[in-house]
Formats: sequence, C-alpha cells, structure tokens
Amino acid sequence: MSEKATRVGFLYPGHSAEDDYPRLERMIGGGAKLTLVHTDIGTDAHRPAELLEMGATHRLRASLGELLQQPQDAVVWACTSASFIFGPEGAKQQVAELAEAAGLPVERTSSTSFAFVHAVQALGVRKLAIAATYPDDVADYFVRFLEANGAEVVQLSARGIVTAAEVGTLGREQVIELARSNDHADADAILLPDTALHSAAWLDDLEEAVGKPVLTANQVTAWEALRLAGDSAPRKGLGSLFRLSRQATPHIPAAV
Repeated sequence: MSEKATRVGFLYPGHSAEDDYPRLERMIGGGAKLTLVHTDIGTDAHRPAELLEMGATHRLRASLGELLQQPQDAVVWACTSASFIFGPEGAKQQVAELAEAAGLPVERTSSTSFAFVHAVQALGVRKLAIAATYPDDVADYFVRFLEANGAEVVQLSARGIVTAAEVGTLGREQVIELARSNDHADADAILLPDTALHSAAWLDDLEEAVGKPVLTANQVTAWEALRLAGDSAPRKGLGSLFRLSRQATPHIPAAV
C-alpha cells in the first residue's frame, strides 16, 4: 500500500503571487497537495500598523474553516512581513495562536518568517544579504528578526514598494536583477522575503545568476510546510534548499 500523500495548507494574504503555489505543487510532485486559502488583508500596505492588523489572529482564524475542510498535515501563515513585524516573541505567539485555532500541535504550524530562519539553519549559512521589496523601516524589522535567531545580515536593500499588489507585478528579469544587484561578497546566501513576489518559476535561474543559494518567501514557505509534515525528500528545480536530502537536513526546532 502506498504512503498517504502529504497535505499542507497555507493562509495567504491577498492575491499578489498566489499562482506560485499551484506551480510549486506541480514542481514538488510526489502527490503532495498544497492548499491555499486567502485571508482578508485589510489595507494593502507594507507599513507597521497595517501589518500588525494584517497578521492579527482573528484574521487568520476567519479563513481557517475553509482551509480545514480537508485535514492538513501542517499549516503555515504564508506571510513574512505580517509575522516578523510582531518581533521574535510576538511571532512565536502568533504561531501558537494559529496552532490552537487550527487544532494542530504547534510543531505542525509556522509562518514564513520562521521558515526563513529554519531554511538558513538547514543550509548551514549564516551571513546573509537581504533584497527586500519593502520600505526601509519594515525591512529593518526583518533584519532584527533574523539576527535574534542567530543570523548575520551583511547587506540590506529595501526597494520601498508599499503595496503587495505592486510587488506581484515584478517579472523574471526584475526579480533576478533584484537578487543580483543586492548581493554582497561576504554573503553566504541571498534572501528575497516577500510572499507577494513571484519566484517559483525562477528558483534555479536566481541561483545561477548569483552563484550562491537564494531563498525566496514562497519557496521557503512550501519547504517549511512539507518539513513540518515530515516530508523532507529532495527535489530538483527548486533551488539549493529543496535539493537537501532528509539525511542532510539537520534537526530544526519548531517555531515556538
């Protein structure tokens, strides 16, 4: 009898790069099912006050019923800015509240911010360049979040885009240039932290362009969900992170 296919669910704010997820499902293969449900984002703005409201538990809880119409092996809040904006402890609390609302162990829930932390740990990289689409003040929150979890940020750029809708319009060449132009000689990897940014179709292209691992928000979100569900099989075409085998991936603690 074949093993049960992995089912993982995502709460995704808005509609900017939602099509990355069915693409990732096809690329991951193996029968894995990635289910995405949208949350009400309120105001589409990368500003601290709006992000705190966007990531409020009541907004996540409102979409869980639809997501959990089918049982999920893991659930991830597929948003970076509206998780790290709460700070390290607040982001942990957000995941704990999501787990309680979903009726899942906290070890089966996470957010994109913690997905980045765990992906960095899995790859064994520490010095990071961040190519953010966000305004400066929001990008600074991400730096502090990463540094609180043991990383060293050697380069930060912030493109200053306020809305997720605008981020979602960036195409292949613009995304590759975002990574290439914001690399740093001392960086072990480059992070593109916005789930509103398309990247799934170009993961290997991004790494080829810069010659080092590139971690993108929707990539690490999918990887985190599969990892939490116990699926760490290596995959091709999805960047260095997904090429890690189960044996090569170290034990990584849960988000909280």
